[in-house]
Amino acid sequence: MTLSGAMVILLLVCWVSGGSSAATPSAQRDVILGPETFRDVANISTFLLDRLSGMLFLGARDAILAVDTNKLNDKKPLKIIWDVPVEKRKSCVGKGKTEGDCKNYIRLLEFLGDGRIYVCGTYAFDPQCAFLNASTFTLEKADEGVKMETGKGKCPFEPSQHYTAVMADGILYTAATSNFLGTLFDISRATGPEQDRIRTERSINWLSDPEFVSSAFIEQSADNPTGDDDKIYFFFNEVAKEYDFYTKVKVPRVARVCKSDVGGMKTLQRRWTTFLKAQLVCEDKLSGQRYNILTDVFTMQHIPGDPRSTHFYGLFTSQWESIDLSAVCVFSLSDISKVLDGPFKELKKTCDTWINHEPVPTPRPGQCLNTALKAEGFESSLKLPDKVLTFVRDHPLMENSVTAAPLLVRKGISYTKLAVTLMNVTEERRAAVLHLGTDRGELHRVAVVGQNITLLQETLLFTSQEPVNNILLHKGQALVGSPLSLAQVQAEGCALYHSCEVCARARGLGCVWSTKQEACRPTEEEPGPGDVVDAALKKCQTEEGRCDPLPRVLQVFQGLRLLLPCVQLSPRPCSWEYPPHRHTRQHNSDLEVVVTEDNLGTYVCTCQEGGAGVRDPTPCRRAVYHLTLEAPSAGKVATSGGRHILAIYILAILGSLTFTACLFYFVKRRCGNTHNLPDNSLSSGKGRDLLGSSTTPQSPSSSSLFSEGFRMTEKRNGTATSTTTTTLLSNHGNGGHHSNSYSDTQISSNSSNGHGNSLYANCNTSNSGRKLGPEFLAPDMLDRRTGERERVRPEGGERESGEGDEVEEGLRDGLGEGMKRLDEELSSFTMFKSPAPLARCEESSI
Repeated sequence: MTLSGAMVILLLVCWVSGGSSAATPSAQRDVILGPETFRDVANISTFLLDRLSGMLFLGARDAILAVDTNKLNDKKPLKIIWDVPVEKRKSCVGKGKTEGDCKNYIRLLEFLGDGRIYVCGTYAFDPQCAFLNASTFTLEKADEGVKMETGKGKCPFEPSQHYTAVMADGILYTAATSNFLGTLFDISRATGPEQDRIRTERSINWLSDPEFVSSAFIEQSADNPTGDDDKIYFFFNEVAKEYDFYTKVKVPRVARVCKSDVGGMKTLQRRWTTFLKAQLVCEDKLSGQRYNILTDVFTMQHIPGDPRSTHFYGLFTSQWESIDLSAVCVFSLSDISKVLDGPFKELKKTCDTWINHEPVPTPRPGQCLNTALKAEGFESSLKLPDKVLTFVRDHPLMENSVTAAPLLVRKGISYTKLAVTLMNVTEERRAAVLHLGTDRGELHRVAVVGQNITLLQETLLFTSQEPVNNILLHKGQALVGSPLSLAQVQAEGCALYHSCEVCARARGLGCVWSTKQEACRPTEEEPGPGDVVDAALKKCQTEEGRCDPLPRVLQVFQGLRLLLPCVQLSPRPCSWEYPPHRHTRQHNSDLEVVVTEDNLGTYVCTCQEGGAGVRDPTPCRRAVYHLTLEAPSAGKVATSGGRHILAIYILAILGSLTFTACLFYFVKRRCGNTHNLPDNSLSSGKGRDLLGSSTTPQSPSSSSLFSEGFRMTEKRNGTATSTTTTTLLSNHGNGGHHSNSYSDTQISSNSSNGHGNSLYANCNTSNSGRKLGPEFLAPDMLDRRTGERERVRPEGGERESGEGDEVEEGLRDGLGEGMKRLDEELSSFTMFKSPAPLARCEESSI
């Protein structure tokens, strides 16, 4: 059996026998529909859920799908083909576009309120919209086929362009490109009466190369005392014109328009008179880290039915960081309103400074119509004075920013989508569960209780080439989508957590472990004072707490370079305590160590966190390692200098060939003088069995994983790239799953740090070459966490192609010819005909 085949079997055994909750489906009723279900349908990008019937409509490439979420696994998806005629595709390609882009990508699905769905697609760079009957699931027909109308301003031209849209009382508001080249951008009222279709001013002060992210319709209550208007909010990134740096600085923005706005009479005709925007700042003031790229926004009311309680959960990353980085910040509607009602920023530059403008005219520019304005005679935006409209045209940006501190920071992770479940545990104490999708097909759940952040689960749903692009919460379930697949997983309830340790981490959500039922159950009992997670973990008969991890003993050897992981969930900084020496370097929260005899000992990572009801950060231990020296064996000496292994192999083979040639020369001369020697014909194949074992170094007898290194190949979005750094998250003190005892042959990567390790066992095979050593080695290679190399799908899918085989094949190709000649020559000698001893197949573990 080959090495890769053995590893697949080992992984399956470990998965069936009880892997961690971070890598297995949360419940048997979870359903995953993969590419085999959708067949030739790809690029699923748009979700629309009918919450009454449970029907989920999906927009894909050249197709619209419908699935019943109540019977997701019982019924086949319904499908409508809406593609582009051949001649139109050829015309699109003739304009310089690719064949793949010259198709119809469904980017908009919105209910119209009359039983129909408004459907818009890119339609070979000529956006078109159609009407879908939801009950019969058919497109309205015309004489020549599908009844269509132009989609310009309603749908982007290009499939990959950033875009958002929202329906407000049957009227569509969009933020999209408005030309074929993708150089013009509009936030517009795209449907409704023609005279009411207005858009943004074509000014760089209004929109500067924006990337639209999300939009939300905030409907005011009918009995609000001020008679304020309904509003539409747009979230996007744009190049900041207020910063004059050597490079383009992107900033996240929130913009607001009013539903009753119909433009001005002379100034700003058919343009917004209420368009105002402000900068969003997601920054941890203690560390000074700012996250300036907005990737997703989730809108929710903390008090159902009260629009004033609306909060926007923003998912951020950083323009300046070279590693994967994600943060979550929360902005309240009241804070945004205060900034939009504050001072305006003057966009005229004088003496290299930004100055405030002269007094603001009245009525205040940009405000929505309300009872007070109507009493003054301004029943419509058409009656606003020109001085007010001129001011708002030149001053769309506010002076102040909407600021928030991050709830969560994850380094080494790239989150793509966010959804939030609010838990009213008690009237005084609320908690939230963040459902986070990654760019590698995973769903993470993080509990936020006060200022404490706890990682609950990391669930692998799709392959690493399928990023999560949609998350919808419905009836306690999470509908998670990727370009090729759809998953329905349990999202709420204490039954989601299948072990005492994970249930303890959800103690702040009102969960407690029942020893009689051996299950996690909800409780109304208030937790005791202090850290509720630590107190709950002590009841699980474990000595490890969330901030009190168990020490991990690592056997190492001198010269080894390894990376000690420390998971940073809080935005507060992390620090290390270790023996004083010069051979360390901190990578964000992780620590790189070059092992010497002087730096053996204990390494402790401590992160700063907010305590219960305490604003000042408190220290929390995340990881503890103890490095001990292990004498190197012959195998270690051969592999510790991983970067020079290939050269050593080549030199050894050249030397063997030279020795064989000399030996063959002397034997031939002897054969010429003696006629009674036994027949050692070079055509004999008996020596072939010896070649694999004689050219493959024996497995070391040590049980340390660091005695062997492997070069890893990282696959992201279908592209294979070589990497020499392997990093895994520690499971100690990070709120993640407690490290249990698993099969010691399992070596699984942890994509939570953005890196991964191929799955290998430390076994010697008769014909397999040694894998090359990495620059760094991770101490956590046996933790059963979400892997990105050899993956087992929750439905039992096959693993991906082994990256280790690529290195193995490359080594065979380079040395194959020389090995073949050496094999033929060695097979003729009697001294090599005895069986070679093979090393015992080791199952190494720390």
